[in-house]
Formats: sequence, C-alpha cells, structure tokens
Amino acid sequence: MFKYSFDNKRYHTLNYYFKEKFHSKVFKVSLNAGFTCPNIDGTKGYGGCIYCSKTGSGEHGGNPNKDLLEQFNDIKKIIDQKWPHSKYIAYFQARTNTYAPLSILKQKYEKVLKIDNVIGISIATRCDAIANDVIDYLEELSQKTFLIVELGLQTIHEKTSKLINRGHTLEEFDNMVKKLRAKKINIVVHIINGLPYETPAMMLETAKHLNRLDIQGIKIHMLNIIKDTPLEVMYNKEKFPLLTKEEYVDITIRQLEILNPQIVIHRITSDPDKDMLIAPTWLLKKFCILNDIDKEMAKRNTYQGILYHK
Repeated sequence: MFKYSFDNKRYHTLNYYFKEKFHSKVFKVSLNAGFTCPNIDGTKGYGGCIYCSKTGSGEHGGNPNKDLLEQFNDIKKIIDQKWPHSKYIAYFQARTNTYAPLSILKQKYEKVLKIDNVIGISIATRCDAIANDVIDYLEELSQKTFLIVELGLQTIHEKTSKLINRGHTLEEFDNMVKKLRAKKINIVVHIINGLPYETPAMMLETAKHLNRLDIQGIKIHMLNIIKDTPLEVMYNKEKFPLLTKEEYVDITIRQLEILNPQIVIHRITSDPDKDMLIAPTWLLKKFCILNDIDKEMAKRNTYQGILYHK
C-alpha cells in the first residue's frame, strides 16, 4: 500500500494528510465572501479567465447574499448530522480572496475562525493579488491557525496563459511562491489539464515545473466548458479537441508519477455544476473517474512519485 494513503489510493490523499495532522475527520466548507478579481475589474483585465463562470469558480460556495457565518452554518448543520465531532476548514473559494484592503480581509477571515471546531482557513487567490502587508498578515495568521493559500496557475505555458486570459506571468507566480514560502505559508497550486491546444507533453511540463518549487499541495482539474463563458464561444467557433476520459486518466497518472510523493493531492478531477456544463459530459461521473484512476494505477503497478527525481 502507498505510504500516504489509508484507502488503497496510490497517491498522497488529502484524507490521509488531515487524519495524520488533526487525528479527526476534517471538512472544507466553501464560502463566497463577495470579492472581485483584478482580472475582472480592469486592474489586469476584463471578463476574467475565459473558462471562469459568473460566480468566479464559486458554484459550490455559499450564497454571497448571506452572511459568512450563515453560509458556514448552513453547511455545518448538514455535516454534523452524519459526523457530529468533525473539524472544519473555512474555504474562501469564489474569485480572488486576498483582493481587498487588509482591514476587510482581517474582518472576514477572523469572523469564521471564531466558529467552534474551525481549525484552519484556506484562501483561493492569484499570485498577482497579494499585497506585501497581506503577506505579513498571512504569516501572523499561519502562526495562530492552520493556513493554506491556494494559487491558481493552470499552466506554465505563456502562450496558453495569454489565450485563457490569465493576466499574470509564470515569473510572477514563481516569485509569489518564494515570498509565501519564506514566511512558511502552506501553498496549494491549481492546474488544468486539457486547456485548448495543449499537448500531453505540455501538461507534464507544468507538473515538472511544480516539482522544482516548494509547494505542499496540488489540485488537478479537467477543463470545463461552462455556459455563458468566453470559452463556450471559443469552443463553438473552433471546436478544439477535448480530452477523452481515458486521455485524462492517462495524463493525470503520468503527472502523479513524476510529482514529489510528499505533495498532497487535494483534488484529482473537476466537479462541475451539471446545469452549467457544456462539455465534456463525462465529468459528471466524478466517482467513475476516481475509480478509473485507481484501477489504472493498480493495473500499471504505479504510484505517485515513482519517477520523481529531486
């Protein structure tokens, strides 16, 4: 059995990581704090990344019209019915959650950290939207609670990055990783497989690059084509090829094989809203994808890090 898993997975599971660290069942509660994004308001660009929905990747977050405590407790009540002694991490998910004055960030973060059994906070953001005073505050926060900063990268390839309207460079991303790690702040990076016109070799290069950085976790997504996005318009016009489920399983396994086994896999497929998804529809069978990855890794007798080299 792979050493970083309790359930016969062949990669470093988040379940294993949390149980080893907190000796308890831990749930992330997704929240929508009502932030915007520098790639939406004109600071860096307009319209956001071409795949981003109007909720700013917050489909599974809370209702932004509700107070953060109300959002949190709505979900906590449901979980407590089945797992009454769980611990929680407040996950600021929608849009760019460091993109506000420090006083506002403090108010929002510290509000949820006062909730019973909340043992940490996870903050989804961009590398170009964390001011120096915010970095200093995050360092203080990390000394008081469990803190993760989730950085969207998606790809290391500048041509693709411009195509999807990311609005930042790889150099900016690498520099922010170094700044955060100098403060000993945990980093989880988001990448997307199947971006328009990327080859499997390019997707592997993105994973290899992350190995050269000091990151603690990764989220691997499959490209979603969502209704009412620029990506939907582009897809209808160009009909660029999408990965099949088998291709996605293959490239994801190949990425896992080269990743440092100590990097925690926080996500290994996407979880789109079925009412908003245009393609690929195979993404709606999330557990089939997870099972196919498990079965194929067992068939190949492979595991995370088997090809990892420092």
